[in-house]
Amino acid sequence: MPTENIDLKIAQSVSPKPIEEIAKKINLTNGEIEQYGRYKAKIPLSYVDEEKVSKSNMVLVTAITPTPAGEGKTTVSVGLTDGLNRVGEKAIAVLREPSLGPVFGIKGGATGGGHSQIIPMEDINLHFNGDFAAIEKANNLLSALINNNIYSRSRNLGIDPRTVIWRWAMDMNDRSLRHIITGLGGKTGGFLQESGFNITAASEIMAILCLAKDLPDLKKRIGNIYIGDTFSGEAIFARDLNAHGAMTALLKDAIKPNLVQTLEGNPAIIHGGPFANIAQGTNSLIGTKVGLSLADYVVTEAGFGADLGAEKFFNIKCRTGNISPKAVVLIATVRALKYHGGVKKDSLTEPNAEAVELGLENLEKHIENLKSFDVPVVVAINKFKADTEQEINHIIDRCKSHAVDVSISDGWANGGKGMEDLAKKVVQAVKSCTNSFTPTYNLSDSFTTKIKAISERIYGANKINYSPNAKKMLKRAEDLGFGEFPICMAKTQNSFSDDAASYGRPTNFTINVREVEIAAGAGFIIPITGKMLRMPGLPAKPAAENIDIDENGTITGLF
Repeated sequence: MPTENIDLKIAQSVSPKPIEEIAKKINLTNGEIEQYGRYKAKIPLSYVDEEKVSKSNMVLVTAITPTPAGEGKTTVSVGLTDGLNRVGEKAIAVLREPSLGPVFGIKGGATGGGHSQIIPMEDINLHFNGDFAAIEKANNLLSALINNNIYSRSRNLGIDPRTVIWRWAMDMNDRSLRHIITGLGGKTGGFLQESGFNITAASEIMAILCLAKDLPDLKKRIGNIYIGDTFSGEAIFARDLNAHGAMTALLKDAIKPNLVQTLEGNPAIIHGGPFANIAQGTNSLIGTKVGLSLADYVVTEAGFGADLGAEKFFNIKCRTGNISPKAVVLIATVRALKYHGGVKKDSLTEPNAEAVELGLENLEKHIENLKSFDVPVVVAINKFKADTEQEINHIIDRCKSHAVDVSISDGWANGGKGMEDLAKKVVQAVKSCTNSFTPTYNLSDSFTTKIKAISERIYGANKINYSPNAKKMLKRAEDLGFGEFPICMAKTQNSFSDDAASYGRPTNFTINVREVEIAAGAGFIIPITGKMLRMPGLPAKPAAENIDIDENGTITGLF
């Protein structure tokens, strides 16, 4: 059987418990959830309890710089949740929803793997409860209203089409939609205009949904979306088009967190799905706070490496929600460290302790970065069959030299049982935490000072270069009164630098900021570095070609 089908086979071999049983574990009754079939439900926003939030324990799961071999953040997050429940803690996983782009592209689904999975994995990976569709529709409603206003003779606001920064959105990878021309229908087809698509996970609506505290805040943030300028230079926002009411109405159900379960029958909240390389990379603030209100431990994750997801988790999400994790789990794998040590992808299963030793520089940099936030760190070695004792011992010894606790994570093969040691060490770390996190920069700093702090302290760069257009947009953001916004860097996930081919721990490099986008509704500024794109393309052989469904409705090929 092909490797990519093992996770699906394991998931389909387990019968999910009715969602009412899962709800009871976190003291919710059947009448207090909105069921979407037998195994899925939405939780009303009224269950956010700020007092309980402040007393519960949040654990952030992150990883070293990603490699083609994969590091398994979701697998570890799910396994750790099961492990915490096995050692007597009331824990819930709070994670992101998968995007169809990676599911049908090359990365695959996002529900964990092996015996540490969220189910029903097919439903979660394919459409789920319609949240992404609602986000996409709200985004494109604004696009339509902008174009309609420009076309209108009687009610137009004088929007200069050349300044419009708002783009369409679609939850699919398609490189041909990155840059498009609209309005080719003659006099009745609107005006010719350059535009393009972002993938839904990188849209500002996704970012807004995941940072909003409630429905009124969601509506206010949507109204604050900066669209562009008039011919006279005045800024235009979504509220000027009276778009925010209808857009929020489309999101009335999408804002509610989704309740599902792990293979071991523990509750999991899956809500929101921004990418970490081009957005803030973590599940919704509402979902996190609902989890903290209903359990004593919340295990959550931040996308890609800690230089992206974790940095944004601290400096954007935690600041916005006034929350702070009490421990961070940093995932490393033997094969990923070999890759960072110079080993090619097709040789990663061959023993090579020397390459692991070289690759440990990448792990060390992530440990240094996470320690800068002043939150306890535990390293989880996500175990694979080909790992040797010598290779694992190299990692353990290096972690000890940095005074960081370490545990072997075996959740893929053994579920929660294989995660009990990590769970116990996480509990110890949580109990040792006595303070809130320390941010990387002050919000009162200038934009260039904030970007410098991230680039130099987190990435290790020694220089930042700005294009003329990037400088212009930073000045525009300051003029609009957004000077105290945090920074959401768009950077390749494959390197500390903005060069995807520079693995390990690069030094003496420049971060090149080629563009800057203003996300006024989300409340942050997006410097776009290197060759980063907000609409991915499909690989030569998309994963979609392997997915099928039989006459009984059983899905195959999904991973």
